[in-house]
Amino acid sequence: MATGTAAVIAPLRVFLAVDPLDMRWGIERLSCHVQHALGRSPCEGAAFGFTNRDHTRLKLLIWDGTGVWLCQRRLLQGRFVWPKPGDTLCALTAEQWQWLTKGVDWQRLSAEPPGNWQV
Repeated sequence: MATGTAAVIAPLRVFLAVDPLDMRWGIERLSCHVQHALGRSPCEGAAFGFTNRDHTRLKLLIWDGTGVWLCQRRLLQGRFVWPKPGDTLCALTAEQWQWLTKGVDWQRLSAEPPGNWQV
């Protein structure tokens, strides 16, 4: 895995916490949430994304091998497209992560056509 800033910009694996959280939470509380509520290790090398109830803010927690990064993003317009409630975590590809952070509907861009669809 890449270290330093590159890991924050384009993490290899990203998991989104589906349920919204309080954006005042810091590194310690988010790390505890990853471990206890999501059942993952905050130091496993994956990035963990969180949003608020309105999906207007996004936080990313990532361990780069020497420390923890906590980044925050807010779009000037619109909202982040977030997975629907159901599962606790949602895994994203690197491409989906890039679309999400730009405010694009990444779920539509990567949608698989139905198996029974015909022309």
